[in-house]
Amino acid sequence: MGAIAGGVSAAASAAAGRPVLVHSFEQWRHAARDLLAHKVPPHAVQWISHKDDGDLFSQGAQAPAASAVQADSKSTMRIPRQLMDMLQSAACCRVPNRWAFLYLVLWRWQQGEKDVLSAADEDGARLHAMVKAVHREEHDMHAYIRFRERREDAGPPRFVAWFEPAHDVLPQVARHFTSRMGKVSWMIAMPEASVLWDGATLHSTGPLMRGPEDIDDAGEALWLTYYRSIFNPARLNADLMHGHIPTRFWKNLPEGAVVPEMVSQAAAGARRVGQTHSVGQRGGTVIPISADKAQPQRDAPSTLDQCRRCELWQHATQAVGGAGPLEARIMLVGEQPGDQEDLAGLPFVGPAGQLLDRAMAKAELDRRTIYLTNAVKHFKWEPRGKRRMHKTPAQREVDACAYWLSSELEQVRPEVVVALGSTALKAVTGNPNATLKEVLGKPFMHEGRWVVVVYHPSYILRVPGEDMKAQAFGVLVDGLRQARALAGPVALA
Repeated sequence: MGAIAGGVSAAASAAAGRPVLVHSFEQWRHAARDLLAHKVPPHAVQWISHKDDGDLFSQGAQAPAASAVQADSKSTMRIPRQLMDMLQSAACCRVPNRWAFLYLVLWRWQQGEKDVLSAADEDGARLHAMVKAVHREEHDMHAYIRFRERREDAGPPRFVAWFEPAHDVLPQVARHFTSRMGKVSWMIAMPEASVLWDGATLHSTGPLMRGPEDIDDAGEALWLTYYRSIFNPARLNADLMHGHIPTRFWKNLPEGAVVPEMVSQAAAGARRVGQTHSVGQRGGTVIPISADKAQPQRDAPSTLDQCRRCELWQHATQAVGGAGPLEARIMLVGEQPGDQEDLAGLPFVGPAGQLLDRAMAKAELDRRTIYLTNAVKHFKWEPRGKRRMHKTPAQREVDACAYWLSSELEQVRPEVVVALGSTALKAVTGNPNATLKEVLGKPFMHEGRWVVVVYHPSYILRVPGEDMKAQAFGVLVDGLRQARALAGPVALA
């Protein structure tokens, strides 16, 4: 059994119509104890986690008058340890109104509704689901945290890890690693908090790192060499790999930087050998004929995933086609998918896509009514440290993908095409000599449809200086407004 102890301020706040502010489970326990003692029902309490979270009616919320709120000083509420443990776990689950929901569960228990603990009950099912999500996140954090060793002369902490959990599980996971790591100093950093272990005491603090790129691990290259050497493409099962390790964890794993390349090599034929490239290489007489001409004649690829029109597919995770309604009046054409698009299989979901969303909102365009695609369907990149950096497609690669862009234009039949950048302009017009400067902000007709040319969002992210960024962003917004006007009222948000 566990007792709920607390102070006296929560009931007074509820009685005055003010929100109850809590930041942690302990604060919620104190507030809940006070509210239950004064018999304040759940509907009379507004719970918030930040001072600015209250609604417009926070000061006028209907709640019992102060004179009607009476504490039962003769009773001390005690609840089963099982319920206390479930409430404490569920409090770590990042869901809307979690504090209000936990108080509802506690209130129902006090009113004698013991079935609130049952998974067959609606509230009980939600409580069990929250607890399960938190326990799953704890397990994932145990499994997918990667400590990276710092140089000995850099001082403590000796090992550093970066993680981005979906729920507030850092304190309990940190306690797990204190027993696993012994007296070696380490730190786990997250976007909003950090914990440090000095070998004897656990310290909690605010954010100390921006991301995994802040970690310098001299031994990581050795680990990646080892990882490549034990990878057997003949036994690759990509679906099983993604099933065992959720996609959101890949970006923080050291080996996540090389897995897409190895998967693409397996698809390109390495799985037939199941050995390193050097084993498959053999000397012999050179045959004076290209491999392409030696192949039998085949039909054009029927799906984008089968496309082998250029070599970009060999190093991409997957082909990224267009997305949006087939009846869209406006089509946005970018250059090529980026790193995040390559992993997700969808266009414009990374930083450039987020900037594009802001521009469309300012131009009063609804993304759900727009068809988005790229001139080149595979991610062209080059390694730079731990990251895959964008590399501009060559004209032959743009020409190879013209087959797919033409198919999309024929299928969607947009009234307006917005070319995002120079590569998109060349692809849409079929003119490799077309330049951005000549047509920027000047709509023109091409093959029966309007073409509007603007800067690509990634260019706006890269351009130096706030003034230049604002000018380039204004060109993008103005171009989207022109496209909206040319397409008619259907494209309005």
